[in-house]
Amino acid sequence: MDDLVKQAMAKWPNVPDCYGWLGLDERGHWYLRDDAAQAIGSFQSGLPGAKGSLLQHDKLIEFIHRNYAVDEHGAWFFQNGPQRVYVELALTPWIWRLSDDFQLTSQTRQSTSVNACYTDAQGRVYFQTPLGLGLLHTLDVGLAAEGLTQGLWQLENLSAADLQTQFAFRQSPAADKKKPL
Repeated sequence: MDDLVKQAMAKWPNVPDCYGWLGLDERGHWYLRDDAAQAIGSFQSGLPGAKGSLLQHDKLIEFIHRNYAVDEHGAWFFQNGPQRVYVELALTPWIWRLSDDFQLTSQTRQSTSVNACYTDAQGRVYFQTPLGLGLLHTLDVGLAAEGLTQGLWQLENLSAADLQTQFAFRQSPAADKKKPL
């Protein structure tokens, strides 16, 4: 976490949290969700316009990456100065890219190792790592198949409906805020 962010948190400790305004999609892209996008539906709904606006400002994206964390309830957030901006996840808190030498890197550009490899009924590929569970970017599924053929990982099945419970994270902190945890 940035030092300036830590200083802001100490200076203003009681800033209310923000819900529903930031989303992470299945390809590792960040979306800003204004009132209009939120009124259309949840980030996970798939409704046109519900995702919001794709963030394209490199410095802002880098700032989000450096200050991306998880709370004690498994809800992921971006610490924006003294304010926590909770992230709506399309599916998982991490989106992995796989290099030609089978190394995993997250959307925040953190390298990690594989603890387990999974697939669901839709054919999506997930990796459990020391950082947590993440979805493999669709462009890298063919490369993952090569790694499986080489015996780098054992493929296990999982249910996408059980991801949050099995791996202790929250896809929608905004929806969870409306009901008891």
